[in-house]
Amino acid sequence: MKKIIILFCIVISLAFFFGCDAKTSNIADTSTTIPSNAVAPGNTTAAMTTPVPVANVLQIQDYFPIKGNIRYVYEGKGNEYAAYDVYIDYISNSKIQQRIDSGGSQMVKVVELKDGKLTELFSRGEIYYRENFLQAEDNKSEILLMEPLVKGTTWTLKDSSVRTITNTSADITTPLGNYKTIEVITEGSNGKTKDYYAKNVGLVKSVFATGEMEVSSSLSKIEENVALIQKINFYHPNINDDKIYYVSKDVSFKTNDITKQVIEKAYKEVVSSNIGNTLTTNTRINSLYLNKDNMVYIDLNNAFLAEMNAGALYEKNILQSVANTFGQYYNSEKVVLTVDNKLYQSGHIAMKKGQYIKVKYENTVEIKK
Repeated sequence: MKKIIILFCIVISLAFFFGCDAKTSNIADTSTTIPSNAVAPGNTTAAMTTPVPVANVLQIQDYFPIKGNIRYVYEGKGNEYAAYDVYIDYISNSKIQQRIDSGGSQMVKVVELKDGKLTELFSRGEIYYRENFLQAEDNKSEILLMEPLVKGTTWTLKDSSVRTITNTSADITTPLGNYKTIEVITEGSNGKTKDYYAKNVGLVKSVFATGEMEVSSSLSKIEENVALIQKINFYHPNINDDKIYYVSKDVSFKTNDITKQVIEKAYKEVVSSNIGNTLTTNTRINSLYLNKDNMVYIDLNNAFLAEMNAGALYEKNILQSVANTFGQYYNSEKVVLTVDNKLYQSGHIAMKKGQYIKVKYENTVEIKK
């Protein structure tokens, strides 16, 4: 199982210009080699023997366009994880958060384009919920691409792998078409990776080779004005019995949509006349997140209490419905519920500091649409 996980990390990471976290040390990118006819960003000592015409200077922003509401589809060969889709969760200034979906797993990456460098700042696997990680850093930053974009530009990664621009006009064929690309080769103890970036498109192909094994991912489709669709189960109490009912909905997220607002709106949609509303009309989700203790923290406004008008059992089922909905979405077993940042207090239930609601799926019934 461990070998499968490592292989998946290598395939997804190398196929989409990043290294496996398990292989990363705490040493910073240690060295950079710039060809004699170019100057590295911030490098005042590199010699300029042959002036480069300004009109011909290549820039990373042309080879890594930052666009929202777009889906990139890659076909894979050599491994089941080589095929994947890329969505854009968030964009802010020079940062972009990507969601890489291989079908069996999802990973988020935060990449920044700044000071002539394309740098991966953050990565985390098994993220099936939507959260903004643009300000997060994991101290494992890795330079993916660096100016000057000329043959011979070289830099060393944290795991001692060496990454080099080896060609700036490599001909590459993909299912989507033919491209003139920048070829970047990374050589390390795990093998060799070749990444190809096309102007105004981005990464069009990656090839990872180790021993006799070769895995490739090639761009096959680009879809614009596309939303990320997540299937979410929304739980509600029943007016006529003590069971909890749930309906599964496809919820759409566009780039930079605020997760709590999208889910709140979907949660308030009427299910049926016999099913009560877990969130009342004026209820607002003040904050919602998965904490490092793996518990979900949700804070609602006071309208949640003021408009509830429920008996003890019905109120208990409302709280259980909230816990089930958000606990399942974040794959957590415990949910901490507060109201306007204060402990939950009603005529029937009083939560203590540190107390949580345990997610329970017993006695729940699905409502088929």
